[in-house]
Amino acid sequence: VQLQASGGGLVQAGDSVTLSCTATGNTFSIYSMGWFRQAPGKEREFVAAITRNGADTSYAYFVKGRFTISRSQNTVYLQMTNLKREDTAVYYCASDRSDPGSWYVDLNMDYWGKGTQVTVSS
Repeated sequence: VQLQASGGGLVQAGDSVTLSCTATGNTFSIYSMGWFRQAPGKEREFVAAITRNGADTSYAYFVKGRFTISRSQNTVYLQMTNLKREDTAVYYCASDRSDPGSWYVDLNMDYWGKGTQVTVSS
């Protein structure tokens, strides 16, 4: 499985941006897709995840109400609104066989994509 993310960039606080990630290859093994992020000097942290059929989602507490994850076949989207400076990070797409609810504590994903930088300026 290969994951290709796109959509990052430089935005201002309060702006919105949507990230996308497309999975190719043996996608039959994918149950959930989602996003992590890593800010400079910090550990990678969970952001949001969604099941294959979109029925179940999970969000980190610090993005609830601002970020929305969605999925269309093998592409997952992360719509980010009301961006804050602390959202500045490299955002990584991931896929796994596990339920989205477990992503919060388990960073051992089956597959990772290369990150896409999101920089929020004030």
